[in-house]
Amino acid sequence: MSHDPSPRTDDEMLADTDIEVLLRHGLSRDAFRTMLFGDGAIAAAVTLDRLGVLPRSVRYVAKIVRAGGLTYAAGLAEPLPSGSASACLRDWLEAAAQVGGAPDAEARAARWLDTVADLIGLRRGSRAVPAGPGPA
Repeated sequence: MSHDPSPRTDDEMLADTDIEVLLRHGLSRDAFRTMLFGDGAIAAAVTLDRLGVLPRSVRYVAKIVRAGGLTYAAGLAEPLPSGSASACLRDWLEAAAQVGGAPDAEARAARWLDTVADLIGLRRGSRAVPAGPGPA
C-alpha cells in the first residue's frame, strides 16, 4: 500500500468542483440546491479568494444580477477587478444564465453570490486573526 506524501487539502479538492454544473442544476432543481449553496458556494469562495477577489466585489455583481439579470451580468466586460477573476465569474454567470431566466432563479443566483461573498469574508477574517496563547 502506498501513502500519498502530499495529500490534497480540502481547499484543493473544493477548488476542483465544477461550479458551472452545480449552478445549472442548483438553480433549476430543488434536489441540488443544498449542494449549490454548500459545496458550490465554498468552492467558488476558495477559487475567488485565491484570485484576490474582495467580498464587496462579489456583492456588487449580486446587485447587478438583481437589477439586470444573469444574462446582463454575464455580458459585462469585466465584472470583477482582475481579468482572471472576471473570466472565471463570467463562465459561472453564463452557465447560470442558461437556466436562470425565471425571476426566482435569478434571485437565487444573487443570493448565492452573496453567500460566496460572505464565505470569502470569513476566509479572509480567519487569516487576519492572530494566533492566541492557547487555552488557559
